Amino acid sequence: MPNANVVRAAGVVLLREGEGGREFLLVHRPVRADWSLPKGKLNAGEHVVVAAVRECDEETGYTAVLGAPLPSQSYSVMSRPKVVNYWCATVGAEVGFAPDDEVDEVRWIPVGDAARHLTYGNDVQLVSEAAALPPTVPLIVLRHTQALKRSDFSGKVDAERPLTGRGRSQSKELIPLLDAYGIQEVHASSARRCEETVRRFAKSAGVPVQQEPDLTEESHATTSGATARRAAELALTQAPIVLCSHRPVLPTIFDALAEELGIDAADPRWTRAWDPKLPPGGFVVIHRAFADDGSASAVGIERHTLSGE
Repeated sequence: MPNANVVRAAGVVLLREGEGGREFLLVHRPVRADWSLPKGKLNAGEHVVVAAVRECDEETGYTAVLGAPLPSQSYSVMSRPKVVNYWCATVGAEVGFAPDDEVDEVRWIPVGDAARHLTYGNDVQLVSEAAALPPTVPLIVLRHTQALKRSDFSGKVDAERPLTGRGRSQSKELIPLLDAYGIQEVHASSARRCEETVRRFAKSAGVPVQQEPDLTEESHATTSGATARRAAELALTQAPIVLCSHRPVLPTIFDALAEELGIDAADPRWTRAWDPKLPPGGFVVIHRAFADDGSASAVGIERHTLSGE
């Protein structure tokens, strides 16, 4: 569990293509008389991913679609440690800026002019790192949420085992998390518990749940090669995608994605995130950069659990 003494915050480097090249958005805070990046503290019980999108919306009037994670910033505020997680982001929608006491002005600035406009050197570095990243497309590997135990299931076909009440609540919690990455395709093992995990998000996004028989436990136990081949195919899907499967199947999926996307699990950049041992509702986001020939490579990887897990 996170240290209760640590102040958690989240923010974005919001980028767009302007007339003269790439631009980023900065905000003016009248109380501090500074120019900085959109960010803010997490609400009680709020997931850091949701906070990043919410803060950008509240401060700037733009809905952010999260891309690759950026280095977090750590410093002290009134003798308490503070950690701010950042993401590179693009504009999902413009809902309209409304100045208030917290932020009274926003500006789009060429990335090359960051040092002239931003108050803090750490923000300048974040803009530089975000601008250096290629465009990416997320692939999310999701373990289904909490399901009824096998020992408590009276049915004859395990694939029909449903989610528990807690699992259904977790599936609702996933909606803003998947939405934060702009997911447009939903793929799930054809087992009921996987389909139920993503059904609510798919409905909110207005997309179908595409069933994946090769990602079921039964198929994996019979022929793991088919599971690996299907995962490799999905790795090259050039759309923001989530695929939902089962704990025993995840190691095979991870191995296939690592081979297809050039991920070295021993690389210090990926070690902490690249682990198939996910709790129910846990997920890993792979930010893929695509080449002209359709091949892809991982630019960033992040790992998340649901709040309270």
